[in-house]
Amino acid sequence: MAVQCWLDALKSAKKTALLHDGKRKVHYLFVDGKEMAEEYDLKTDELIVRKWRRKNTLGALGQWEIEVGDPATMAISEPHPIMESSSNPVLMRKDTKTSFQWRVRNLPYPKEVYSVSVETVERCCIIRTTNKKYYKKFSIPDLDRCQLPLESSALTFSHANNTLIISYQKPKQILTLEQDLLRELKKMKGSGDGDVDCKTQ
Repeated sequence: MAVQCWLDALKSAKKTALLHDGKRKVHYLFVDGKEMAEEYDLKTDELIVRKWRRKNTLGALGQWEIEVGDPATMAISEPHPIMESSSNPVLMRKDTKTSFQWRVRNLPYPKEVYSVSVETVERCCIIRTTNKKYYKKFSIPDLDRCQLPLESSALTFSHANNTLIISYQKPKQILTLEQDLLRELKKMKGSGDGDVDCKTQ
């Protein structure tokens, strides 16, 4: 079962944990050399950031790729001579306990302009607008890693304050996997700068 394979990969990866600034930061090094870094809120146990880094063909480490979290806040530390306009639509993922969730900022059109659909063959979600002003395809890597099907019924969206909010209800298998992983992470002794590793259950 693919969900179990992914959980096993997470459990067998070399992990280091750090408690800092109200967050549990976990770094994973997988057998194939890929790295994953996650940050969880210590109070709510919600995932704030997940990013990946892979080695290129020459064996050098590439740039971190953001899977969950706001890329704008991550990019501040790295100088960029060319910047995107701050009025362009920006897609970011910010999950809740029960849903994968994406926000597209800077979309001023009314809700009836948008359609969000699941493409089961392409394994992605597509945002379209009837006024042809915005089109975006995105995948749900969590479902791909666990080889779970995409369900149209799990997808909903709303629009407020120039932001389109898309939610995809997490399947039972993902919720169980996340609870198992969180239990594992809480058992780890996290080093911290003066922080105490409090067990919050």
